[in-house]
Amino acid sequence: MANELQHHISLQKLNTFGIDATCKQFIKIEQESQLEVLYDRQIFAGPFFILGAGSNVLFTKDYDGTIIHMASKGISHFIEGNHIYITAKAGEVWNDLVWYCINHGFPGLENMALIPGTVGASPIQNIGAYGTELMDVFYSCQAFDSYNGSFTTFNKQDCKFTYRDSIFKTEHKGRFIITSVTYKLGLHTAINTSYGAINAELEARNISNPTIKDVAQAVSHIRVEKLPDPSTVGNAGSFFKNPIVTRTFFEQLQKSYPAIVSYPIDENNAKVAAGWLIEACGWKGKVIGNVAVWKNQALVLTNLGAATGLEIYTISSKIMNDVYQKFGINLEREVNVL
Repeated sequence: MANELQHHISLQKLNTFGIDATCKQFIKIEQESQLEVLYDRQIFAGPFFILGAGSNVLFTKDYDGTIIHMASKGISHFIEGNHIYITAKAGEVWNDLVWYCINHGFPGLENMALIPGTVGASPIQNIGAYGTELMDVFYSCQAFDSYNGSFTTFNKQDCKFTYRDSIFKTEHKGRFIITSVTYKLGLHTAINTSYGAINAELEARNISNPTIKDVAQAVSHIRVEKLPDPSTVGNAGSFFKNPIVTRTFFEQLQKSYPAIVSYPIDENNAKVAAGWLIEACGWKGKVIGNVAVWKNQALVLTNLGAATGLEIYTISSKIMNDVYQKFGINLEREVNVL
């Protein structure tokens, strides 16, 4: 029933790690007005956590607060000049939005096909993949302020986007609940196949002049090959961020490790492939108890069926320690740890 809080609800089917945790209170949000009711009932005065698809969270214990599950749906668009403005509700599955754009012939999101999660999480994480970042296509978002019960709009500058980061993870962490996001795409945006893996997959398919659908299908295939399906193997995708180091530090590392993998950032910094670092420390494919590092991608930690969140967290700490001891690089977890 709308606005009805449920108590002591299992979250096992609501997080892609499949961790068996419960929450003190739970509510499913399908209408934005429900948030105003929660504010009036002073729910936001206590601990709460916004849950979308549960694909970027690790529960290490039962949650002693209110889980607010964003499930609002709806996608609309309008065209103005050479741009398309697409607005999606927070509970929409991200990949459904990508395919909405592809089916309408709107370029810009195809490189981010099959990223797990919901629309509401996309600006918080500043998601990205294969040469495209959310901040490249973000226009604005509407958010509910849990401090004063009002709705406000954030433009691109307001969000202070950096790599896998935004104002919603820093100074405004835990304050705003994103209810919808608007993206600005160009009708004539060039297709981006700059990442080698995409080109290789397109060549394997004998595609020389790819459409946005071709790119999305290629990216989806690559992701399925590299990443385990959460419906059969509990995981949260990439567990760690790719670390950014200074160009000087990277060049020193490169002397000792010529095969080290990096991605260009700017003339002063380099982004190092965290998966390569973890694999170089011997973790790829390693199984400890109910936790495994994925055999095809060392960035991914998996629950083999009965792992606790604390077990997964402990393994992640050991990986971080090994990478630091070997390379002098501090890895950061990309998932939210509760």
